[in-house]
Amino acid sequence: MRSSSNTTAPVGEATSEVAPVWDRPLDGATARAARKVAAAIGSQGRLGVAFSGGVDSSVLLALAARTVGPGSTLAILGVSSSLATDEHRAARAVAADIGVPLVEIVTREADNAAYRANGPDRCFYCKDELFTRIADEVADQFGLTAVAYGENADDAARPDRPGSRAATNHRVLRPLADAGLTKVDVRAVARALGLACADKPAAPCLASRIPHFEEVTPEKLIQVEAAESALRALGFAELRVRHHGDVARIELPADDLVRAVGEDLRARIQQAIRAAGFRFAALDVAGIQSGAFTLPLVLADG
Repeated sequence: MRSSSNTTAPVGEATSEVAPVWDRPLDGATARAARKVAAAIGSQGRLGVAFSGGVDSSVLLALAARTVGPGSTLAILGVSSSLATDEHRAARAVAADIGVPLVEIVTREADNAAYRANGPDRCFYCKDELFTRIADEVADQFGLTAVAYGENADDAARPDRPGSRAATNHRVLRPLADAGLTKVDVRAVARALGLACADKPAAPCLASRIPHFEEVTPEKLIQVEAAESALRALGFAELRVRHHGDVARIELPADDLVRAVGEDLRARIQQAIRAAGFRFAALDVAGIQSGAFTLPLVLADG
């Protein structure tokens, strides 16, 4: 999964055998949404898109290619120990499906003590590292005139998104948010374009599974990734495994909770969690919780 050194060579290109999705016809609300995003992007010579393979950055990438052309659009994927192998593989596939070249860069946020300290502003240091690497290693080489990332209007309204401050500092564009597209709007456009990730659950980085003020370490990230991969193999498509020392706290959608404690799966879940290096498996009856660690701290400070 991990790249051993920095690279700025495109690893995915459109081919004549794979029809790109960026030029597929849109109508109604999705066409209006695409026009709003195009207006927010404006006239860029060559646009880099900070890309993760998730639905937001994938829609932005497709609409950027639609606006400035696929030859003037570049997907940029940051690769580090917090990127799960499955997410890395999926991002490559989505970029190839869209038909835009993909560049991978190694980010070293884990070298930053402030990132490892894992305060509520951890995402700031991660995004700051990503945008700094793009500016230093990609922008000039590929002649980028601007960089954009996939913040949507719902994200922009949340108080627990410190990464947005890094985007502001680096003058990174946020066309989806500026166009007023919500998460629902973005998924509607993704479905209309036929993107493979249109219904993909949100997949925050592995570091988000570690409680704030507990150090982010490679060992913890490896444990979380192994546990989540094993649970997906058991048929749980959407989940989080939160790292609490010896305890793996498992978050699942409400519909999966009963199935998880059934006799046929309970022992297999426990086995998977122990194989990942935890002693105990705890099922959280509250289910999937977005911003479970960051949001309470940010709201308390407010």
